[in-house]
Amino acid sequence: MSKVREDRPGLRERWTGWRNAVLADPRFQRWAARFPLTRPIARRNARALFDMVAGFTYSQTLFACLQLGLLDLLAEGALSTEQIAAAVHLPQGGADRLLRAAASLGLVESVGSGRWVLGSGGAALRGNRGIAEMVGHHSALYADLADPVALLRRGGGGGDLSRFWRYAESAGTGTGDEVGGYSKLMTASQPLIADQLIDAYPFARHRRVLDIGGGEGAFVAALAARVPKLDLGLFDLPAVGERARVRLDRVAPGTCCTILGGDFLTDPLPMGWDLITLVRVLHDHDDGPAMALLRRIHAALPEGGRLLIAEPMAATRGAEPMGDGYFGLYLLAMGSGRPRSAAEIRGMLNAAGFASSRLLRTAMPLTLQAISAKR
Repeated sequence: MSKVREDRPGLRERWTGWRNAVLADPRFQRWAARFPLTRPIARRNARALFDMVAGFTYSQTLFACLQLGLLDLLAEGALSTEQIAAAVHLPQGGADRLLRAAASLGLVESVGSGRWVLGSGGAALRGNRGIAEMVGHHSALYADLADPVALLRRGGGGGDLSRFWRYAESAGTGTGDEVGGYSKLMTASQPLIADQLIDAYPFARHRRVLDIGGGEGAFVAALAARVPKLDLGLFDLPAVGERARVRLDRVAPGTCCTILGGDFLTDPLPMGWDLITLVRVLHDHDDGPAMALLRRIHAALPEGGRLLIAEPMAATRGAEPMGDGYFGLYLLAMGSGRPRSAAEIRGMLNAAGFASSRLLRTAMPLTLQAISAKR
Protein backbone atom coordinates (compact mmCIF):
# COMPACT_ATOMS: atom_id res chain seq x y z
CA MET A 1 0.00 0.00 0.00
CA SER A 2 1.56 3.31 -1.07
CA LYS A 3 2.09 6.02 1.49
CA VAL A 4 -0.07 9.11 0.94
CA ARG A 5 1.97 12.30 0.91
CA GLU A 6 1.10 14.44 3.96
CA ASP A 7 1.14 17.66 1.92
CA ARG A 8 -1.30 16.38 -0.72
CA PRO A 9 -4.41 18.61 -0.59
CA GLY A 10 -7.63 16.96 0.53
CA LEU A 11 -10.98 17.08 -1.22
CA ARG A 12 -12.09 20.22 0.63
CA GLU A 13 -8.85 22.04 -0.17
CA ARG A 14 -9.13 21.15 -3.86
CA TRP A 15 -12.77 22.26 -3.94
CA THR A 16 -12.10 25.61 -2.24
CA GLY A 17 -9.11 26.22 -4.51
CA TRP A 18 -11.27 25.68 -7.60
CA ARG A 19 -14.12 27.77 -6.17
CA ASN A 20 -11.87 30.69 -5.30
CA ALA A 21 -10.25 30.68 -8.71
CA VAL A 22 -13.70 30.88 -10.31
CA LEU A 23 -14.96 33.65 -7.98
CA ALA A 24 -11.82 35.73 -8.56
CA ASP A 25 -12.16 35.53 -12.36
CA PRO A 26 -13.44 38.92 -13.70
CA ARG A 27 -15.20 37.13 -16.57
CA PHE A 28 -17.19 35.00 -14.11
CA GLN A 29 -18.01 38.08 -12.02
CA ARG A 30 -19.39 39.91 -15.08
CA TRP A 31 -21.42 36.85 -16.09
CA ALA A 32 -22.82 36.32 -12.56
CA ALA A 33 -23.86 39.99 -12.35
CA ARG A 34 -25.86 39.65 -15.60
CA PHE A 35 -27.33 36.14 -15.36
CA PRO A 36 -30.84 36.29 -13.80
CA LEU A 37 -30.36 33.34 -11.42
CA THR A 38 -27.00 34.48 -10.04
CA ARG A 39 -27.61 38.24 -10.16
CA PRO A 40 -29.29 38.45 -6.71
CA ILE A 41 -26.45 36.45 -5.14
CA ALA A 42 -23.82 38.60 -6.85
CA ARG A 43 -25.48 41.79 -5.68
CA ARG A 44 -25.85 40.49 -2.12
CA ASN A 45 -22.20 39.45 -1.99
CA ALA A 46 -21.09 42.77 -3.45
CA ARG A 47 -23.09 44.62 -0.80
CA ALA A 48 -21.56 42.48 1.97
CA LEU A 49 -18.07 43.12 0.64
CA PHE A 50 -18.68 46.86 0.40
CA ASP A 51 -20.10 46.95 3.93
CA MET A 52 -16.91 45.29 5.13
CA VAL A 53 -14.84 47.97 3.41
CA ALA A 54 -17.07 50.84 4.56
CA GLY A 55 -17.85 49.58 8.07
CA PHE A 56 -15.52 52.04 9.78
CA THR A 57 -17.30 55.04 8.25
CA TYR A 58 -20.67 53.59 9.30
CA SER A 59 -19.50 53.22 12.89
CA GLN A 60 -18.01 56.72 12.86
CA THR A 61 -21.32 58.12 11.62
CA LEU A 62 -23.02 56.46 14.58
CA PHE A 63 -20.29 57.76 16.92
CA ALA A 64 -20.81 61.32 15.65
CA CYS A 65 -24.59 61.06 16.14
CA LEU A 66 -24.15 59.93 19.74
CA GLN A 67 -21.38 62.39 20.54
CA LEU A 68 -23.49 65.30 19.27
CA GLY A 69 -26.68 64.09 20.96
CA LEU A 70 -28.46 64.01 17.60
CA LEU A 71 -30.68 61.03 18.35
CA ASP A 72 -31.87 62.45 21.67
CA LEU A 73 -32.51 65.79 19.95
CA LEU A 74 -34.70 64.26 17.25
CA ALA A 75 -36.54 62.08 19.77
CA GLU A 76 -38.25 65.30 20.89
CA GLY A 77 -39.74 65.92 17.44
CA ALA A 78 -39.01 66.89 13.85
CA LEU A 79 -36.44 69.61 13.18
CA SER A 80 -35.05 71.30 10.11
CA THR A 81 -31.44 70.94 9.02
CA GLU A 82 -30.83 74.54 10.05
CA GLN A 83 -32.27 73.97 13.53
CA ILE A 84 -30.24 70.81 13.98
CA ALA A 85 -27.04 72.51 12.83
CA ALA A 86 -27.50 75.27 15.41
CA ALA A 87 -28.35 72.81 18.19
CA VAL A 88 -25.32 70.55 17.65
CA HIS A 89 -22.91 73.36 16.72
CA LEU A 90 -22.14 72.26 13.18
CA PRO A 91 -22.10 74.29 9.98
CA GLN A 92 -25.24 73.64 7.98
CA GLY A 93 -23.28 71.77 5.30
CA GLY A 94 -21.74 69.46 7.91
CA ALA A 95 -25.10 68.83 9.56
CA ASP A 96 -26.69 68.03 6.19
CA ARG A 97 -23.91 65.57 5.36
CA LEU A 98 -24.21 63.83 8.74
CA LEU A 99 -28.00 63.64 8.50
CA ARG A 100 -27.86 62.08 5.05
CA ALA A 101 -25.27 59.54 6.20
CA ALA A 102 -27.33 58.73 9.30
CA ALA A 103 -30.47 58.35 7.20
CA SER A 104 -28.73 55.81 4.96
CA LEU A 105 -28.12 53.73 8.10
CA GLY A 106 -31.70 54.05 9.39
CA LEU A 107 -30.71 56.24 12.35
CA VAL A 108 -32.76 59.25 11.18
CA GLU A 109 -35.42 59.81 8.53
CA SER A 110 -36.30 62.68 6.23
CA VAL A 111 -39.95 63.73 6.30
CA GLY A 112 -39.62 66.23 3.48
CA SER A 113 -39.21 70.00 3.31
CA GLY A 114 -35.74 69.71 4.84
CA ARG A 115 -37.06 68.28 8.11
CA TRP A 116 -35.78 65.22 9.97
CA VAL A 117 -37.10 62.79 12.58
CA LEU A 118 -35.63 59.88 14.50
CA GLY A 119 -35.36 56.71 12.40
CA SER A 120 -36.35 53.21 13.47
CA GLY A 121 -32.71 52.23 14.05
CA GLY A 122 -32.10 55.36 16.09
CA ALA A 123 -35.20 54.68 18.21
CA ALA A 124 -34.07 51.11 18.90
CA LEU A 125 -30.61 52.37 19.82
CA ARG A 126 -32.00 54.88 22.31
CA GLY A 127 -33.81 52.01 24.00
CA ASN A 128 -30.55 50.17 24.62
CA ARG A 129 -28.24 52.43 26.59
CA GLY A 130 -25.59 49.72 26.70
CA ILE A 131 -24.96 49.96 22.96
CA ALA A 132 -24.56 53.72 23.23
CA GLU A 133 -22.04 53.26 26.05
CA MET A 134 -20.11 50.71 23.98
CA VAL A 135 -19.96 53.06 21.00
CA GLY A 136 -18.98 55.93 23.28
CA HIS A 137 -15.77 54.20 24.34
CA HIS A 138 -14.97 52.82 20.90
CA SER A 139 -12.64 55.76 20.29
CA ALA A 140 -10.17 53.90 22.51
CA LEU A 141 -10.67 50.70 20.51
CA TYR A 142 -10.19 52.52 17.22
CA ALA A 143 -6.99 54.10 18.50
CA ASP A 144 -5.64 50.64 19.32
CA LEU A 145 -6.76 49.31 15.93
CA ALA A 146 -5.21 52.18 13.96
CA ASP A 147 -2.37 49.75 13.25
CA PRO A 148 -3.97 46.29 13.61
CA VAL A 149 -0.85 44.49 12.38
CA ALA A 150 1.22 46.08 15.16
CA LEU A 151 -1.45 45.09 17.70
CA LEU A 152 -1.39 41.49 16.48
CA ARG A 153 2.40 41.35 16.55
CA ARG A 154 2.72 42.60 20.09
CA GLY A 155 -0.14 40.39 21.30
CA GLY A 156 -2.41 43.18 22.55
CA GLY A 157 -2.28 45.22 25.72
CA GLY A 158 -0.69 48.54 26.43
CA GLY A 159 -3.20 50.61 24.44
CA ASP A 160 -6.04 52.95 25.30
CA LEU A 161 -8.63 50.19 25.69
CA SER A 162 -6.51 48.22 28.15
CA ARG A 163 -6.93 51.04 30.69
CA PHE A 164 -10.54 49.93 31.17
CA TRP A 165 -9.22 46.61 32.49
CA ARG A 166 -5.92 47.54 34.08
CA TYR A 167 -7.35 47.92 37.59
CA ALA A 168 -7.77 44.14 37.76
CA GLU A 169 -4.02 43.63 37.42
CA SER A 170 -3.36 45.12 40.85
CA ALA A 171 -4.69 42.14 42.84
CA GLY A 172 -7.73 43.95 44.12
CA THR A 173 -6.13 47.24 45.05
CA GLY A 174 -7.79 49.30 42.30
CA THR A 175 -9.40 52.53 43.44
CA GLY A 176 -12.94 53.69 42.79
CA ASP A 177 -11.75 56.03 40.04
CA GLU A 178 -9.78 53.27 38.32
CA VAL A 179 -12.71 50.85 38.22
CA GLY A 180 -15.33 53.48 37.47
CA GLY A 181 -15.13 53.56 33.66
CA TYR A 182 -15.30 49.82 33.14
CA SER A 183 -17.95 49.32 35.83
CA LYS A 184 -20.14 52.02 34.29
CA LEU A 185 -19.86 50.41 30.87
CA MET A 186 -20.75 46.94 32.18
CA THR A 187 -23.68 48.31 34.21
CA ALA A 188 -25.15 50.21 31.27
CA SER A 189 -24.97 47.20 28.96
CA GLN A 190 -26.40 44.73 31.49
CA PRO A 191 -30.24 45.10 31.37
CA LEU A 192 -30.89 43.27 28.09
CA ILE A 193 -28.36 40.59 29.06
CA ALA A 194 -29.89 40.13 32.51
CA ASP A 195 -33.44 39.73 31.22
CA GLN A 196 -32.38 37.16 28.63
CA LEU A 197 -30.51 35.12 31.20
CA ILE A 198 -33.31 35.20 33.78
CA ASP A 199 -35.75 34.10 31.07
CA ALA A 200 -33.46 31.25 30.02
CA TYR A 201 -32.66 29.66 33.39
CA PRO A 202 -34.94 28.56 36.31
CA PHE A 203 -33.29 30.55 39.11
CA ALA A 204 -36.22 29.83 41.45
CA ARG A 205 -34.96 26.26 41.96
CA HIS A 206 -32.00 27.66 43.95
CA ARG A 207 -31.65 29.12 47.44
CA ARG A 208 -28.36 31.01 47.38
CA VAL A 209 -26.86 32.60 44.26
CA LEU A 210 -23.38 34.14 44.09
CA ASP A 211 -22.51 36.38 41.14
CA ILE A 212 -18.73 36.32 40.67
CA GLY A 213 -17.29 39.39 38.95
CA GLY A 214 -20.66 41.04 39.44
CA GLY A 215 -19.51 44.63 38.97
CA GLU A 216 -21.89 47.27 40.31
CA GLY A 217 -24.67 44.74 40.86
CA ALA A 218 -26.84 45.32 37.80
CA PHE A 219 -27.46 41.60 37.30
CA VAL A 220 -28.04 41.00 41.02
CA ALA A 221 -30.58 43.84 41.10
CA ALA A 222 -32.43 42.47 38.07
CA LEU A 223 -32.45 38.97 39.57
CA ALA A 224 -33.76 40.25 42.91
CA ALA A 225 -36.62 42.02 41.14
CA ARG A 226 -37.58 38.96 39.10
CA VAL A 227 -36.92 36.20 41.67
CA PRO A 228 -37.37 37.96 45.02
CA LYS A 229 -36.87 35.05 47.46
CA LEU A 230 -33.23 34.34 46.60
CA ASP A 231 -30.35 34.90 49.00
CA LEU A 232 -27.93 36.81 46.78
CA GLY A 233 -24.20 37.48 46.92
CA LEU A 234 -21.76 39.47 44.81
CA PHE A 235 -18.01 38.83 44.68
CA ASP A 236 -15.68 41.36 43.05
CA LEU A 237 -12.69 43.57 43.77
CA PRO A 238 -13.18 45.59 46.98
CA ALA A 239 -13.41 48.93 45.14
CA VAL A 240 -16.01 47.47 42.78
CA GLY A 241 -17.93 46.00 45.70
CA GLU A 242 -18.13 49.45 47.29
CA ARG A 243 -19.65 50.84 44.11
CA ALA A 244 -22.09 47.92 44.01
CA ARG A 245 -23.32 48.62 47.53
CA VAL A 246 -23.86 52.31 46.77
CA ARG A 247 -25.67 51.54 43.54
CA LEU A 248 -27.88 48.81 45.02
CA ASP A 249 -28.89 51.09 47.88
CA ARG A 250 -29.84 53.73 45.31
CA VAL A 251 -31.63 51.73 42.58
CA ALA A 252 -32.78 48.63 44.49
CA PRO A 253 -33.18 49.53 48.17
CA GLY A 254 -33.95 46.56 50.36
CA THR A 255 -32.18 44.07 48.08
CA CYS A 256 -30.78 41.26 50.21
CA CYS A 257 -27.26 40.96 48.80
CA THR A 258 -24.02 40.11 50.57
CA ILE A 259 -21.12 42.05 49.06
CA LEU A 260 -17.86 40.12 49.24
CA GLY A 261 -14.58 41.76 48.28
CA GLY A 262 -11.67 39.89 46.76
CA ASP A 263 -9.83 38.85 43.61
CA PHE A 264 -11.52 35.76 42.22
CA LEU A 265 -8.28 34.63 40.57
CA THR A 266 -6.23 34.60 43.78
CA ASP A 267 -8.42 34.91 46.88
CA PRO A 268 -10.49 32.06 48.41
CA LEU A 269 -13.97 31.83 46.88
CA PRO A 270 -16.94 31.86 49.26
CA MET A 271 -18.54 28.51 50.03
CA GLY A 272 -22.16 27.59 50.63
CA TRP A 273 -23.78 28.90 47.43
CA ASP A 274 -25.75 26.38 45.38
CA LEU A 275 -25.54 28.48 42.18
CA ILE A 276 -22.60 30.57 41.01
CA THR A 277 -22.94 32.85 37.97
CA LEU A 278 -20.28 34.22 35.63
CA VAL A 279 -21.94 36.90 33.51
CA ARG A 280 -19.57 38.17 30.80
CA VAL A 281 -16.53 37.24 32.87
CA LEU A 282 -14.92 34.13 31.38
CA HIS A 283 -14.17 35.62 27.95
CA ASP A 284 -12.29 38.50 29.62
CA HIS A 285 -9.56 36.07 30.71
CA ASP A 286 -6.87 34.10 28.93
CA ASP A 287 -7.06 30.31 28.94
CA GLY A 288 -4.84 29.75 31.98
CA PRO A 289 -6.67 32.09 34.38
CA ALA A 290 -10.07 31.07 32.95
CA MET A 291 -9.34 27.38 33.54
CA ALA A 292 -8.05 28.11 37.05
CA LEU A 293 -11.24 30.05 37.82
CA LEU A 294 -13.46 27.18 36.68
CA ARG A 295 -11.54 24.76 38.89
CA ARG A 296 -11.83 27.13 41.87
CA ILE A 297 -15.57 27.44 41.34
CA HIS A 298 -15.91 23.66 41.09
CA ALA A 299 -14.15 23.33 44.45
CA ALA A 300 -16.36 26.02 46.05
CA LEU A 301 -19.68 24.51 44.94
CA PRO A 302 -21.45 21.79 46.93
CA GLU A 303 -22.18 18.42 45.36
CA GLY A 304 -24.95 18.97 42.83
CA GLY A 305 -24.35 22.74 42.78
CA ARG A 306 -24.52 24.62 39.50
CA LEU A 307 -22.41 27.09 37.57
CA LEU A 308 -24.08 29.36 35.02
CA ILE A 309 -21.85 30.98 32.38
CA ALA A 310 -23.38 33.73 30.24
CA GLU A 311 -21.60 35.77 27.58
CA PRO A 312 -21.39 36.28 23.80
CA MET A 313 -19.74 33.18 22.34
CA ALA A 314 -17.72 32.51 19.22
CA ALA A 315 -19.12 30.36 16.39
CA THR A 316 -22.68 31.44 17.19
CA ARG A 317 -24.75 30.42 14.19
CA GLY A 318 -25.95 33.46 12.28
CA ALA A 319 -23.69 35.79 14.28
CA GLU A 320 -20.22 34.51 13.48
CA PRO A 321 -18.58 37.96 12.98
CA MET A 322 -19.64 38.98 16.49
CA GLY A 323 -17.39 36.37 18.08
CA ASP A 324 -13.98 36.21 16.45
CA GLY A 325 -14.54 39.21 14.18
CA TYR A 326 -15.47 41.73 16.89
CA PHE A 327 -14.64 40.32 20.31
CA GLY A 328 -11.50 38.60 19.00
CA LEU A 329 -9.81 41.94 18.31
CA TYR A 330 -11.65 43.82 21.06
CA LEU A 331 -10.30 41.52 23.75
CA LEU A 332 -6.85 41.55 22.17
CA ALA A 333 -6.83 45.34 22.45
CA MET A 334 -8.21 45.00 25.98
CA GLY A 335 -5.12 42.98 26.83
CA SER A 336 -6.84 39.89 28.22
CA GLY A 337 -9.16 37.11 27.14
CA ARG A 338 -10.60 35.70 23.93
CA PRO A 339 -14.01 34.66 22.60
CA ARG A 340 -14.74 30.95 22.98
CA SER A 341 -17.35 28.76 21.37
CA ALA A 342 -19.92 26.91 23.46
CA ALA A 343 -18.13 23.66 22.60
CA GLU A 344 -14.81 25.04 23.87
CA ILE A 345 -16.36 26.22 27.13
CA ARG A 346 -18.09 22.90 27.71
CA GLY A 347 -14.76 21.15 27.12
CA MET A 348 -13.16 23.40 29.74
CA LEU A 349 -15.98 22.64 32.18
CA ASN A 350 -15.44 18.92 31.69
CA ALA A 351 -11.70 19.35 32.29
CA ALA A 352 -12.44 21.35 35.45
CA GLY A 353 -14.36 18.38 36.89
CA PHE A 354 -18.01 19.30 36.26
CA ALA A 355 -20.21 16.26 35.81
CA SER A 356 -22.32 17.64 32.97
CA SER A 357 -23.17 20.83 31.08
CA ARG A 358 -25.72 22.01 28.57
CA LEU A 359 -26.27 25.00 26.30
CA LEU A 360 -29.40 26.99 27.11
CA ARG A 361 -31.70 28.65 24.60
CA THR A 362 -31.59 32.47 24.79
CA ALA A 363 -33.73 35.06 23.01
CA MET A 364 -30.85 36.76 21.21
CA PRO A 365 -27.78 34.51 20.83
CA LEU A 366 -25.86 37.32 19.12
CA THR A 367 -25.60 39.17 22.44
CA LEU A 368 -25.80 36.24 24.87
CA GLN A 369 -25.47 32.51 25.08
CA ALA A 370 -25.60 30.59 28.35
CA ILE A 371 -24.24 27.28 29.62
CA SER A 372 -25.38 25.52 32.78
CA ALA A 373 -22.93 23.08 34.42
CA LYS A 374 -23.56 20.65 37.29
CA ARG A 375 -20.88 19.79 39.84
